[in-house]
Parts: sequence; structure tokens; C-alpha cells
Amino acid sequence: MSHIFKYFCLIFLTFSLSCQNENSQSSGNRANLDAREVFKWEPGVAPMISAHRGGPYPGFPENCIETFDNTLSYTKALIEFDVNTTKDGHLVLMHDDKVDRTTNGTGYVDGMTLAEIKNLRLKDNEGKITDFNVPTLAEVLQWAKEKGALVSVDVKRGVDFEKVIRLIEQTGAESHVSIIVYTVENAVKVHRLNPSLMISITIRNKDEFERVKKAGIPGKNVIAFTGIRLLARDHYKMLHDQGIFCILGTFGNLDRRAVIRGDHLYRDLIDKGVDIIATDRPKEAADALGILNNQKNF
Repeated sequence: MSHIFKYFCLIFLTFSLSCQNENSQSSGNRANLDAREVFKWEPGVAPMISAHRGGPYPGFPENCIETFDNTLSYTKALIEFDVNTTKDGHLVLMHDDKVDRTTNGTGYVDGMTLAEIKNLRLKDNEGKITDFNVPTLAEVLQWAKEKGALVSVDVKRGVDFEKVIRLIEQTGAESHVSIIVYTVENAVKVHRLNPSLMISITIRNKDEFERVKKAGIPGKNVIAFTGIRLLARDHYKMLHDQGIFCILGTFGNLDRRAVIRGDHLYRDLIDKGVDIIATDRPKEAADALGILNNQKNF
């Protein structure tokens, strides 16, 4: 009897461990997500999409959680969004200084309370009012953690970097986030506040690269935004030699060119050294790059 008992115990233990492994595999990618690992460049790395302002399409406004969900429903993507500050000091998602273009309201973001902004409804890019409202940064960070998503935070002018980073820390979302900066001084500030965060900064030439390097920002913390036009292949190689990912912004002229000439343009850009396409057309770009309908995010 003892041998039979041990046999069934072994079967039960094996079954339990198997269930635990399946559960950890289904949620492990989310729990163990680390932007520093995702953005560690190496030869043969897969191309990526960055959904500019979250990837708005008809019925889905920019800077909106429902839009982020829509984007991730058809492709894995880095979700880029903008952060502004309300009159009463809350961090909310809004690109413009005013709410007029993207909501059914009027007025400056910093002249309105959070309660007032939450009463607004977002408009899509065609001006149609939706049922969606303006999310707070805290809500989006929590969403990113639950979704297992990577987000890129564009901190608008006048917004306190320290306040943004402290909220990222409070929500435990550091491994899901990269911070967009426009000056070396702000890159230094972000790195000083939290040395673990990834920083996206403009590096369009060797001089800009040297300024970032001289400022003491480690390459492992850097994602290089290389502008909105294709650069020489040598520039991307220089950055790749340092293990740095290269983003090209196609929002604007290059997206419009793809509409006219064909979406194969996105593949051509990757072939010439770009790693991440930051686009207003994430679905079309993902289709061209062969990463459409991938339901797993990173």
C-alpha cells in the first residue's frame, strides 16, 4: 500500500507543478516584463511598432486606454502617449495645452480640475465624440501593468518630471516605462531621479550622441529617436554598436508617403537600419512588417 500511496503522491505533485508552470507561463511575460531587456539591441532583433499617441483610428481617440487596447488587439506595440497637468495638480493624458481639439470641451488643461476634465468626452481624429474619457497617468500605468504592455511617456512642457517618475515608482510600473525627453539636461534629470528607467532622446548625428554619452547616460538606458527622416546606414550602425535601439518617426511625411507609394516603405526602413517605427498607422505598418495579429505583447 505504501508504494501505491507514494505513486499517487508523485502523480499529484507532478500534476500540481505542471499547473503551476502553465500559470506562470501564461502570466510570466507580464510579471517579468523589463523594458531594459526588451530594448537591449542585438543583431537580428525583431522590428517593433511604436503607436504614436496610442494608435488612434476612427472611433478610437488619441491618448485613450480603449485605443491602446484596440492597438494591442491586432499587434504588439510600444504605446506612446502624452502627459499634461490639471489645475489641481493631477497628471492626465493630453497632447495639447487645450482640450478643444480632442474633447467636447474648451479651455486649457492647466485651467481645469481633474473632475472637470473627467466630465469631458474624447473625440476621434475625425471629430466624432465617443463615450471615452480622459485617463489619468495613474490609470494608464495600472493598465500597462495588468496588460503586460510597454509604454512611452511623452512629458509635455511644464510638467514636472519628478512628479511623473514618483507616480511611476508608486505604481510599480518602472519596468513597463520609457520616458521621452527633448534635452540632454532633462535626460540627466530623469536618470538621476531613477537610474533604472529607459530614456528616449533625440540622437540624429554623432554630435548629439557624444553629448548624451558625455552627460553620463549609460547606453543601456538609451533609446535613440533618430528624427522623422531616414538617416545614413552608418548612423544606425554606430548606435547598434552601443547596443542602442533606433526609432524613426514616420508620423507625418513618411506615413503619407507610405499611403501613396505603398506600405512596403515600412519594411524598406527596417532593412536600412531602423528598429522601431513610430507611426500614426500602426495597423498598416505592423501588416507590412509581418507582426499583425500577434496577440501576445512582448
